[in-house]
Amino acid sequence: MIIKNKIKQLLVIFGMVFFSVNASEVESKFIVEEMTIVAMQELMKKGDLTSQQLVKIYINRIEKIDGKLNSMIEINPDALAIAAKMDEERSQGKVRSAMHGIPFVVKDNIETADKMKTTAGSLALLNAPTPKNDAFIIKQLRESGAVLLGKTNLSEWANFRSEHSSSGWSGRGGQTHNPYILDRSPCGSSSGSGVAVSANLIAVAVGTETDGSIICPSSINGIVGIKPTLGLLSRNGIIPLAHSQDTAGPMARTVSDAAIMLQAMAAEDVNDKVDLTQNGQINFSLDYTKYLDKEGLDGARIGVARQYFGRNAELDKMLEQNLKLMQKQGATLVDVEFPELDNFGEAEYEVLLYEFKHDLNKYLKSRGGEFNTLEKLIQYNKDNADKEMPYFNQEIFEQAQAKGELTDDLYVNSLKKSKYLSQEKGIDAVMTEHKLDAIVAPSNTPSWMIDLIYGDSFGGFVSSSSLAAVSGYASITVPSGFIKEMPVGLSFIGGAYSEAMLIKLAYAFEQASKARRKPKLLKTYK
Repeated sequence: MIIKNKIKQLLVIFGMVFFSVNASEVESKFIVEEMTIVAMQELMKKGDLTSQQLVKIYINRIEKIDGKLNSMIEINPDALAIAAKMDEERSQGKVRSAMHGIPFVVKDNIETADKMKTTAGSLALLNAPTPKNDAFIIKQLRESGAVLLGKTNLSEWANFRSEHSSSGWSGRGGQTHNPYILDRSPCGSSSGSGVAVSANLIAVAVGTETDGSIICPSSINGIVGIKPTLGLLSRNGIIPLAHSQDTAGPMARTVSDAAIMLQAMAAEDVNDKVDLTQNGQINFSLDYTKYLDKEGLDGARIGVARQYFGRNAELDKMLEQNLKLMQKQGATLVDVEFPELDNFGEAEYEVLLYEFKHDLNKYLKSRGGEFNTLEKLIQYNKDNADKEMPYFNQEIFEQAQAKGELTDDLYVNSLKKSKYLSQEKGIDAVMTEHKLDAIVAPSNTPSWMIDLIYGDSFGGFVSSSSLAAVSGYASITVPSGFIKEMPVGLSFIGGAYSEAMLIKLAYAFEQASKARRKPKLLKTYK
């Protein structure tokens, strides 16, 4: 048996797959729906499950289900070979980390030096040179033993092309759909990552955020998303939007899985230093799983951002239930207010326009290929409007192209204003004044209808992502309930590098609320 298994592994490694992993049989024995990383590791440790079987199970589920969801943009042709290698290492007693043998997917704006493309969803980059190296966080995940299964669809160019875009649409991947109700938006821009995890096409995924692009698709698709502090995860190898706010982050069905994945990605990158270390250097060796404490809310002091209440009666009712639950778990709640909450939005947008032009031009020049400037991308979209602009245009591209250099007074002053009002006069001031461990706010209201004619509809929409996004600080969203069968999330927001505390609080809330429910509609896809 050992020799036979060894031969199978070698055949996979060399691309000579002469055997079949019976994925259906394994899945019927071990229900992968809602299965956690810890549960997968236990089964692999016992020898009841292999990484290869997991990969095959997920590929089968993608083939069976994703036709109606459209969350995946590409499958890694090397996934089974990578899994075989991880299985071989395990058989020899080597287990690299908690991610060893665990399949994951990444958003298609994160570079991989393999047979897959990296396009940000744009057809313009389909023939661009393959990146010479993996993105830093992909390198970390590979070294942890994780298995890259594929890439997910996204809102093209991280949803920074048009003011009338449809979240989850890209020229390359088409429209992604919400797994709870198919004609509802998946939000964005990490749309495919959120949907794939929620629909159990994968256990964990990587998303990216500039403002809301992890938090919103996590909340609206009923999963956990961590938007780390700027600098905790390297940005090298990620197609940029704006360096003063961009970060990658884990998306998972549980806080535990998100914490495990965050730990696997977090490492010092000497080529991507960010100065937000108000309390000293970042502790990259922190074990986030040690903060998975069911009693984590007991004794915590939490600020309630009431400015996000009063816009949706059903959401307010659910939020009050969430707050009572936290009090029952021993938390002290304090109503807080952010006087400058509505005063940094314009400055943020100016910063994004300037940095997008600067950062993208720098990236495209380094990447190489025919379309190596924002100006050339704009012309490409005009020349291929039937494929790239069938539903909405590129007015944000054109606004960014009209901006000057990062030495312009408008940019410099806008950056100072947005950071000052969101940090010193925002999160820092409120947390210091009230001696808080974190701040809570509704992540989002329920999702809206997909509309390819008029674009996303934000009428009556509530979103609390900007505080953490603009400041560059940490936030985490956790499923908190349902409104008309659509999931919504609760955000825990903290100061710089407060991920450990937020994980502790979010985990305690998750364990007490048990609000996550898998999409019912998946039963009709088989």
